Amino acid sequence: FLSGDDRAGAAVRHLIRASWSRCQHAGVDPAIRTGRNLFDSDFLASHKLRHEDLLHACRPVMIEAREFLAESDTVMLMTDPNGVILEFSGDPSVLDDACAVNLQPGASWREEDCGTNAIGTALSTGAAVQVHAAEHFCEGIKRWTCSATVLRDPYDGDLIGALDVSGLTGSYSRHALALVVAAAMRIEQRLREINLEHRHELLEYCLSRLPRVGDREFLVFDRAGRLVRASDHAARMLRAHGVPGIPTRLQEIAGLGLAQPDADRCHLPTGIAAEWLQPRTRDGRQLGNVLVLPAPSQPASRTTSAFSAGFEHVVGDSPALLAAVARAGRLARTRVPMLLLGETGVGKEVFARAIHAASPFAEGPLVSINCGGLSRDLLASDLFGYVDGAFTGARRGGMKGKIEAADGGTLFLDEIGDMPSDLQPHLLRVLEDGEVYRLGDTQPRKVRFRLLTATHRDLRADVEAQRFRMDLFYRISVTTLELPSLRDRRSDIPALARHFCAQCADAHGLPRRPLEDAALEAMLCHDWPGNVRELRNVVEGLVLTATGDTLGAQDLPTTLRTVAAGLHAACPPTPANEQAASLFDHESQAIRAAVIDARGNLSSAARTLGISKSTLYAKLRRHGHGEWVESVRIANACRR
Repeated sequence: FLSGDDRAGAAVRHLIRASWSRCQHAGVDPAIRTGRNLFDSDFLASHKLRHEDLLHACRPVMIEAREFLAESDTVMLMTDPNGVILEFSGDPSVLDDACAVNLQPGASWREEDCGTNAIGTALSTGAAVQVHAAEHFCEGIKRWTCSATVLRDPYDGDLIGALDVSGLTGSYSRHALALVVAAAMRIEQRLREINLEHRHELLEYCLSRLPRVGDREFLVFDRAGRLVRASDHAARMLRAHGVPGIPTRLQEIAGLGLAQPDADRCHLPTGIAAEWLQPRTRDGRQLGNVLVLPAPSQPASRTTSAFSAGFEHVVGDSPALLAAVARAGRLARTRVPMLLLGETGVGKEVFARAIHAASPFAEGPLVSINCGGLSRDLLASDLFGYVDGAFTGARRGGMKGKIEAADGGTLFLDEIGDMPSDLQPHLLRVLEDGEVYRLGDTQPRKVRFRLLTATHRDLRADVEAQRFRMDLFYRISVTTLELPSLRDRRSDIPALARHFCAQCADAHGLPRRPLEDAALEAMLCHDWPGNVRELRNVVEGLVLTATGDTLGAQDLPTTLRTVAAGLHAACPPTPANEQAASLFDHESQAIRAAVIDARGNLSSAARTLGISKSTLYAKLRRHGHGEWVESVRIANACRR
């Protein structure tokens, strides 16, 4: 055949002759003696994750194969659709011979890699094949006989792998092919049951949460990227994003079958952003993915986060906040520890709850503890728990600690920087080993949780000053999220204030009342050193003490009333019948606005206006603003 002799065609079956022709055309070396090794053990383990359902369906058959192929000089193999062996079982006496020709997990047996063989030829033809002895194209495997058939996805018939029984030529049996076909049918039936079970579980899991999406449209896909359900108006929303119709399968998403798809390698249809894809898991196992479609005018990060039932409680639309929400949404889907950084009162606990709700551990509990709010002994017992009799006053029967309580969920350690230094190595051991020892106990308890920590301190400086362990710092800060202070997101103050007004009124059974513009203006000029927490407290006091139908500046605390008075003096209301202002008046208003924004700092106001400080002084004198500037400075001094 290799020399071009036409008589070779009559000596072999048509199936084999066609395979030889493909091998010759592909340039396969007939002197090859083994299969091609593609994966080492580490890479093979990650590769198997992509075929988890197939392996799960195949496992009972492979276990039986170990029994009925014993002493038959044969082995059973299962491959992926590219001919890479994933599972291997059978007669132990032939394993050494099989490994000698690389007939083992991680090796590729495509026709292009090792010539005509049952696995590669079955995958090439899509049919059951038996290849015996000299029918193999390559020299090194002519001692073998093998029978294989393809495995197909019961949902759409796509080729997903191959099942093979191989042995040395003395083990040849024409019944081997029938055995393989019957076993493949069992695997496909089991795979059908697994797919239906997963789709039912995915729908049950998602439907309980989809109402939280509000008026947004969604599509639900199973582990393999197949469409399970679309909302009523999903097609219309997709067209608004430039997508012509509903994709029935997102098969081009790299890693879609993993618990966390690699967004950097997603190749979605044009018009669909990878950030819209939300993986759904239960007990750490991938169920599928939900594609939440934002309205065309909405930022994708805010929309996708809303499905996670947490970030919708983060109020505001400032660029700084939206950037933090977008990053939190991306990191929430991972399993690694996250450190939240920000001043006291910025809302770290609100973000922790949202991250937990969007994480693979959302079905588990969220357990929080403030490391700075307890004494050393109380923190140790509360965190690690204790056994009966561990210390005087210990509860009879012992107590489960917060670490154990967080098993299967999220542990949030607030103010981690205040944790006593002698407790830090114990926490590090829990994170490294996944085991916790209760106080007074000698037996470890397995725990599995997602760790979130938060601090307002500069932990790097604490590490350099040896107040915080370096190894613990690097363990808890695998990813970080910095939350903006309220003064860095001033545009969110009106929305936050109105939100707290409604929330506090409802909590205290009071009627909701609107905030007057003067009160909001005063709030906008305050520095809010206590951040969102301070704003909430101010608003709660306002709601409880105000007596009018509206919430005005006169109801604010003293420091904020001073600000309001300064603003009113600086910017008296303009009569409704006043004619259009002159250029002189426009200049006066621009100067006032710049000085207010700079809180009386004339150097900063001059930079904003694009003029020198001396020019600004001259203009202030010309417009008669000298006394007014002094009042702005006094108001800001009161705020400080």
